[in-house]
Amino acid sequence: MAIVLGLDSSTQSLSALLLDTAAGAVLADESVNFGNDLAHYNAPSGFIPGGANGEVHADPRMWLDALDLVFAKLVASSAPLGRVEAISVSGQQHGTVYLGAEFSDRLDVLDPQQSLAKQIAPVLTRKTSPIWMDTSTGRECREIAAAAGGNDEVCARSGSVAVERFSGPQIRLFFIHEADDYARTEVIHLVSSFIASIVAGRSVAIDYGDGAGMNLMNLASLNWDPVLLDATAPGLREKLPPLAPSRAIAGDVSRYFAEKYGVSRNARVIIGTGDNPSSLVGMGATAPGQVVISLGTSDTLFAAMPGPKTDPAGYGHVFGNPAGGYMSLICFRNGSLAREALRDEHKLTWEDFDRKALSTTPPGNNGRHMLPFYGPEITPRLDLDAPVLVGDDDFTSGKDKPALVRAMLEGQFLNMRLHCRWMGVKTERILLTGGASRNNGIARTVADIFQAPVERLAVPNSAALGAALRAADGLGENLEELYLHFCKPDAGSRIDADPAAAEPYDKALTLFEATLEKFIS
Repeated sequence: MAIVLGLDSSTQSLSALLLDTAAGAVLADESVNFGNDLAHYNAPSGFIPGGANGEVHADPRMWLDALDLVFAKLVASSAPLGRVEAISVSGQQHGTVYLGAEFSDRLDVLDPQQSLAKQIAPVLTRKTSPIWMDTSTGRECREIAAAAGGNDEVCARSGSVAVERFSGPQIRLFFIHEADDYARTEVIHLVSSFIASIVAGRSVAIDYGDGAGMNLMNLASLNWDPVLLDATAPGLREKLPPLAPSRAIAGDVSRYFAEKYGVSRNARVIIGTGDNPSSLVGMGATAPGQVVISLGTSDTLFAAMPGPKTDPAGYGHVFGNPAGGYMSLICFRNGSLAREALRDEHKLTWEDFDRKALSTTPPGNNGRHMLPFYGPEITPRLDLDAPVLVGDDDFTSGKDKPALVRAMLEGQFLNMRLHCRWMGVKTERILLTGGASRNNGIARTVADIFQAPVERLAVPNSAALGAALRAADGLGENLEELYLHFCKPDAGSRIDADPAAAEPYDKALTLFEATLEKFIS
């Protein structure tokens, strides 16, 4: 049992979570908000606003300043950094950092008297980093797919079709438009491997979980795929770190952190992973059968998988599971924004959703159903600007508000159930998180549609927790035992499925799928 530190560099903040695994306790929890604490970078939401043609970049110096600041906060809070035995990192997936030949040498001689940003800035060959929100690479995606033999081939190899926000297309855009700077680049890191490299004081490997989010890693071999590399940019293999299992140890912590912040010089650094694989660990869901549904601005469904099976429709993504094996992730763009749009349009409250709508309408909604898309959807790919209503006049005219609420929620979760069937994994338990998960009516609907118990976890930052648990895992601790301490469901939060709802929802799924096919065929 050990004291371990998890770092999570997300879109808007960098968090640090210090755990005592023997006591099952959180010793320190600090964070740096990029917009508030580092306002001089002019990135109020963690990225540079106003990018043209879908460009969304962040300044990697901001991430380095945040790393210095969060360690300073840990010191100020008297966190026992001198007793830390292992550190690991979670980072927003797909973001890339471009570094020159001096990067490795610079890491080896970091001066504790100077800031990280000041020392690393001179070796950046691309001054800003494209992140997961960037959609400027549509042309590059088409070019990669064409060169690799089509998107079906890209998906079969990498686990995803060529996706604008993924790293490979971003690298190709850099090569095409800034060829000289691309040539000067010696190593291209992901956010997670970049931060882990800084902490370890050496350039570290990319793990299978984050590497799979690049359109460059072969899922079957767990190596860089030569076809995808050649389709992306020349000489790319030499610029990428090696791939390694998520448990791989990079070495001891950098002298910089030991001397400047008092971190134990013997602390081991476990290589980083992406925020989604890290959240799978932080939610205690690394075994197949456990499904996490996160209800946020966009809804996501992710789950462990026993093998590298890919989505034949190309909507889902497959990454490496930090605990071994694979995981899937499916994103649904019309999440909380769609629920809020219906609420506001019909002047409802969240209490209306639960007590006045779901409690007065039956599962299956008597055949009335909705394609619940208030804007373009990515799963499936549809360009709608309003929901599609199917049913009687009172329903389609908007007069029957309880039926509208049920149709919205049933549509969202039937769409999830429909688009995760390709995984071939029986859902044994659903872990529900995000703001809307607090609503008992919504949780009940999820349980009944999937016919699986729903539990809600008191895990405020699952990515940072996952990083800390991965640090312990790297030391040989048992993840399943750690889950018992740190991934406990909220007391009284469990909702079991009503068996009587199974048949109505099987029929509802058939109706929903038939309506959907009219718009995607």
